[in-house]
Amino acid sequence: MTARASIVVAVTAVLTATSSAAPRAPNPDRHVTQWTYVLGPVTARAAPSASAKAVTLVRRATPEGESNLVVVLGTTRDRGGRAWARIRLAILPNGTTGWVPRVSLGEAHVVRTQLVVDRTRLTAVLYRRGRVVFRAPVGVGTPSWPTPRGTFYVRQRLEDFGDPFYGPVAFGLSARSAVLTDWPGGGYVGIHGTNRPDLLPGRVSHGCIRLRNADVLRLAALMPLGTPVLVR
Repeated sequence: MTARASIVVAVTAVLTATSSAAPRAPNPDRHVTQWTYVLGPVTARAAPSASAKAVTLVRRATPEGESNLVVVLGTTRDRGGRAWARIRLAILPNGTTGWVPRVSLGEAHVVRTQLVVDRTRLTAVLYRRGRVVFRAPVGVGTPSWPTPRGTFYVRQRLEDFGDPFYGPVAFGLSARSAVLTDWPGGGYVGIHGTNRPDLLPGRVSHGCIRLRNADVLRLAALMPLGTPVLVR
């Protein structure tokens, strides 16, 4: 082998080793989620058209009286030039989406966080721009009242409960239980604290995700509204 060939081989080996030891950082744009408030009651439709089949009525407020927010998955215009937004819907079956006129929604907000709840490992992990910033054990639903699997989002934050059962803070998700849940309003799944930390981690709830009070307070300081929640 010539001296020049030896140098080429050596440089190639160094570049290969460097590439495998230090993978590229994730693209920040992959971790961006857009959400907005609903300005008034609006019918979500199966396609971006006023004549498309109605899916559900999206209200301005949640059952608890909080401003209703939705995650925007994309936008388009119909033949008449009217702007439409495709949004996640907090209805059964979970995962349902629909189209609403963009004018029925408010200003767009952006979050760069994602919460991943693992029902097998009984953990919750919060990512910001793809990096772990929070990890804690959790309680999830029992086999009879399972925590639903899917991709959801944080649609409200509630505090000052009179009942210590929910802990100091709770988050309402877009997830719905097909059987039963201990979240107020009938069928909505939440993330909240607990007055029984001795039960965690475990399969102990009616569908909600429970954290120890110290952990849910840490999470509350890191997880903004609109954060997508992946339950697997």
